[in-house]
Amino acid sequence: MTRVEEFQELRPLLFSIAYRLLGSVSEAEDAVQETWLRYEAAAAPPASAKAFLAAVVTRISIDVLRSARVRREAYVGTWLPEPLLTDPYQDPERSAELADSLSMAALLLLERLSPLERAVFVLREVFGFGFPEVASAVGRSEAACRQLVVRARRHMEAGRPRFETDRGERDELAGRFLDAFRDGDLDGLREFLAADVEMVGDGGGKAPQWADRFVGAETVGGVVAVLARLFARISARVERHQVNGRPGAVFRDRDGRVLNIWAFEIVDGRIQMIRSVNNPDKLGHLGPVADAGAALLEANQARGASHGLIEEPAALQS
Repeated sequence: MTRVEEFQELRPLLFSIAYRLLGSVSEAEDAVQETWLRYEAAAAPPASAKAFLAAVVTRISIDVLRSARVRREAYVGTWLPEPLLTDPYQDPERSAELADSLSMAALLLLERLSPLERAVFVLREVFGFGFPEVASAVGRSEAACRQLVVRARRHMEAGRPRFETDRGERDELAGRFLDAFRDGDLDGLREFLAADVEMVGDGGGKAPQWADRFVGAETVGGVVAVLARLFARISARVERHQVNGRPGAVFRDRDGRVLNIWAFEIVDGRIQMIRSVNNPDKLGHLGPVADAGAALLEANQARGASHGLIEEPAALQS
């Protein structure tokens, strides 16, 4: 097998490692490309291409993550990971770990860890690398890596929901919720929401949104109802998708351009969280991106708004 063939075979794994470390599709792709350049330039082939490439992409991602954490401190509003519709790497023996680690909730928990803790946890707990390989990748002793894993595991377990609904029930509930959204069954929407449901938006200062966060079934239900009416006026399409391994939706305008992404967190048979990614910079890998501001203006004009104002949820009206 040539070096190119080896790399292409391992590319899905490398991307999946980098994405979980960085929470960014574009940065993960850049890290994988840089990994290839270093592999191509290596004088002699390594004993294990998998171990070598995993170590390289991990080190590159750690460096990127350290600088990204500084940038995220200045991020406008709530930061959410770039949505991923399909994980390119599959391993039947670790399917549960891969799925759990891909969710928006898990990626946000990983954000709380130090770059080293995050790297060691992802390599060991998610992808099942041995401690010698993990230690080599992050430049620490095996004993230190074991301590890092214990700390990281403790943080991750503390933040997980206790009564997460199983996959089949999650998919069914999300489908019924989106059907109600499409059908304009605005009263029916609320029955799928937990009493303390939250809706969080990431516009990055580049997309219109009323607020970063809404809380409570009445408030979130009102926001979703307004969005359902606005989307209907511009003939927007709602497509059910798995988003980061959990039920979600892609919203497109009539020309097929992406407006935004929703990812649901469903706990104990109710929607506990709706994460909405509106920042156009985080949607470009999914295809052409719509101008959300222009779409809202069109929706308001269709409503006959006198001043082009967005129809606000009751929670925001003065």
